[in-house]
Amino acid sequence: MWQGQYGWLLHNHCLFHYNDTMKDFMHQYKFVGDYQLKKVFCDVMQAWIKQQQFDYLIPIPVTKETMLTRGFNQTVGLIGDFDAHFLLTKAAHKDIPQSAKSREERLKTAQPFMLKEPGRFKQGRILLVDDIYTTGRTLYHAAALFKSAGALTVHSLTLSG
Repeated sequence: MWQGQYGWLLHNHCLFHYNDTMKDFMHQYKFVGDYQLKKVFCDVMQAWIKQQQFDYLIPIPVTKETMLTRGFNQTVGLIGDFDAHFLLTKAAHKDIPQSAKSREERLKTAQPFMLKEPGRFKQGRILLVDDIYTTGRTLYHAAALFKSAGALTVHSLTLSG
């Protein structure tokens, strides 16, 4: 499906299978706000990232609204001390959280991102990082922006999927 829509495939590396245990973990971490749970997977995420070659480590952003209510970006928590580049921004308002949407609704989501400095990525190697790969819609939206800005490569890492 993505190959047909974009003409290319995003290479995503998923560290863990999304099962009931991971679902419970993500609920407690993201929605209950137990930020210290980031420590459970932070070392694994960092070890994988250290093995990669990239110019820009880009965590998928959350909206300002989410940041105010949750108090943190779950993806930034998982990557720990890495020098992340916050060059991708998200629309100020979201209608329904991704977690509340059906597969079909997720796939129809409009482009929610903008690049802060599009000219900066020409020939750059991008590593996108997100917490969960469900349909791929979020990561493909982000990857498409970097590709259109001239990025040499765009790959992604997710904790689970």
